[in-house]
Amino acid sequence: MPKIDKSLYSKAEYKQLKYLKKQKKLQEKIQLPVSKDPSYSNKIAFVLGNGVSRKPIDPIVLKTYGKIYGCNAIYRTFSPDFLIAVDVKMILEISEFGYQKNHEVWTNPNRAYQGISNLNFFNPNKGWSSGPTALWLASQHTYDRIYILGFDYMGLKNGKRVNNIYADTKNYKKSTDGATFFGNWLRQTVLTVRQHSHIDYIRVVDQNAYHPREFKEYKNYHTLSIEKFLHLFSIEPK
Repeated sequence: MPKIDKSLYSKAEYKQLKYLKKQKKLQEKIQLPVSKDPSYSNKIAFVLGNGVSRKPIDPIVLKTYGKIYGCNAIYRTFSPDFLIAVDVKMILEISEFGYQKNHEVWTNPNRAYQGISNLNFFNPNKGWSSGPTALWLASQHTYDRIYILGFDYMGLKNGKRVNNIYADTKNYKKSTDGATFFGNWLRQTVLTVRQHSHIDYIRVVDQNAYHPREFKEYKNYHTLSIEKFLHLFSIEPK
């Protein structure tokens, strides 16, 4: 990347460009010998949010490399090793399907679930959104590196529309609805990264990614393009 001409940008723009340049250099260094050994000797995990950026990545392929933590409606088409859902309507949908009888599902305690068996409860209740809660849960386990997919934060259409793979389906907003406020998701993710400095967090992003400046002070947080992620794990895009 060529040297940035400071005179062409405002102070804030220049700082953001320097941050992105640093992230690009770090991408080149991100290498991890991956193995399809069921023992997952590389100690890696994948946390899947439901932002549309993860569409090119088939989660089934990732299962041969490490444990997968997924959120909410992902269970409709794919069974992660851990399913996390904190929204009451989603847990009721999941339990109506009977998914929790044969798969590990985590949620917060709620009176609405008193008659539902086979659920795992966070104690104490973190009160966080599903994505950051999934990342926090993965961080309690013994991984050296966690790849974060589908944590887009910013809405579609220049931040104005809902950014979710499951928009227009049961228990989700319409794709024409306004974007959901992501401030809490971001704050919760940053807190998880800060509290687990022994873990390397790699956020996989597309070319239109929003890069929050809140992460820039943490040396254990990096970004990786989808293209390089696919190449690293020898995955054909969906």
